[in-house]
Amino acid sequence: MTFDQSGFDVGCEWGENGVRHLAHGADAVIIVDVLSFSTCVEIATSRGAVVIPYRWKDESAAAFAASVNAELAGARRAGDGYSLSPASLTNISAGTRLALPSPNGSALSLATGTTPTLTACLRNCRAVATAAAKYGPRVAVIPAGERWDDGSLRPAFEDWVGAGAVISHLKGSLAPEAGAALSAYLNVKSDLGHTLKRCGSGRELIEWGFELDVEIASELNVSECAPTLVDNAYINQPV
Repeated sequence: MTFDQSGFDVGCEWGENGVRHLAHGADAVIIVDVLSFSTCVEIATSRGAVVIPYRWKDESAAAFAASVNAELAGARRAGDGYSLSPASLTNISAGTRLALPSPNGSALSLATGTTPTLTACLRNCRAVATAAAKYGPRVAVIPAGERWDDGSLRPAFEDWVGAGAVISHLKGSLAPEAGAALSAYLNVKSDLGHTLKRCGSGRELIEWGFELDVEIASELNVSECAPTLVDNAYINQPV
């Protein structure tokens, strides 16, 4: 297939079409949604919670959460309670089952079929790369991106850099797309915190009052948690 990046050990492609083209030929898939799905999953699962991804952020989410005996992560601007804000999850209790609606990270996590699936952010990029490599040498790294108002994919700077951070810890031959993501990461590695605050997604969160979320998401390799999708739920699989 023209776009499956076959012939390389490490592939990288955006969004749902990236999953569609790369997952079937990979030994493992890594979903990267830095602001904020992957960061939320890392924080929650590293504290012993179970995160159940759900694609739709609409009225169906509450019924889904109830059906899987989970608490529902609410809107980021809803105030108290768990949400897609990493800061809201820093005190989550071990054993909590959390349904996490996300049209990006959750949707991609649930689209990988039978291929082993993990999710990575900057905080755990090394740990996830190490865990993914145990499944085999062929790893597909999928930057999630965001959505424009018309629903089309917005390639997000932070996910491209996050994908490169994961790739920096993988061995083997890189597809050109993977090499480009790696270059983007290496170019900003020394100033991640400042750079993420200046990119579009970071500026949006800061305007909404969530600068702390950007700061949390900018921390590099502070976690050994490797969230792995097991029976459609992310659990911590320590390296």
